[in-house]
Amino acid sequence: MKPLSLAVQLAAAFASLAPLLPFSPAQAQAQATASPSCDRTCLTGLMSGFVDALAAGDPSRLTVASNVRVTENSREVELGDGLWESITGAGEFRQDYVDPVRQVVASHVEMREGKNPVLLSVVLHVEGRQIAGIELLHERFNPDSRFQPRELGAPIKGMNDPVPAGERQSRASMVRTALTYTEGLRVGSFTDAATPFAPEAYRVENGVITGGEGCGRADCRLYAQNIFVHPGIIASVAAVDEENGIVLLWMNFGDTGSYEPGRALITFEAFKVWGDQIHAINAFLTTLPQAVGRAWPSVDQVPRP
Repeated sequence: MKPLSLAVQLAAAFASLAPLLPFSPAQAQAQATASPSCDRTCLTGLMSGFVDALAAGDPSRLTVASNVRVTENSREVELGDGLWESITGAGEFRQDYVDPVRQVVASHVEMREGKNPVLLSVVLHVEGRQIAGIELLHERFNPDSRFQPRELGAPIKGMNDPVPAGERQSRASMVRTALTYTEGLRVGSFTDAATPFAPEAYRVENGVITGGEGCGRADCRLYAQNIFVHPGIIASVAAVDEENGIVLLWMNFGDTGSYEPGRALITFEAFKVWGDQIHAINAFLTTLPQAVGRAWPSVDQVPRP
């Protein structure tokens, strides 16, 4: 008898496995065709489209799912409400964090309300190459604001540098390294938390250098900074840009009594991580009621302290 061709053998093998699979190979192919995933270029394009649409105040430009969900500062809003009614254009700064594995693209981007800057954290949740979720956190500034976002005229130093050969970490390891920063805040000491800052590490918060070279103090080393304990701090992973070596965390610092009663710092904070060290940090933050949660699930598990 003539031996079966390889193609026929493979077809027979798939047929024999069909009862064990959650769906048949034909169904799998149909699903892949119906809901293709977004690669880095696709995800970045969706973010560009979002920023352009927001600058124009025209949400109809977006490619969104029929049941798209939108939150602004952790409150559910309708697409087109909130910032869509006040933003007049885009500023110069934008730093993307692209996570094809979880189909998420996030960005720290400067927008404008007239001449006043609005520092906006955006997280787009993508399904089938459409925007299925929009998560926004913003902080407004005016000419009388105590701090002005002066460091946002160019990319944050080091954030877009290629990860050196042989220094790339696994996704899980990147998340663990970034979370040592959260632990340092929880216990009130980056030294006790063994937070692994690289020698050149620095931090920018709302466009102001607050740690590392250029912070304006005699000793700008991140380890040397006095920080108070944040026992109620909560962290959630918003995106992991494995190619660029960046972890984006959402954090609620908890009510430490440092702000108005019952209020806390809420932030999207990006950590450049490679070689088991943190090399740069960029945070956009605001204050909200301490009871505010993120309203979106963490894309990667956050171990309990």
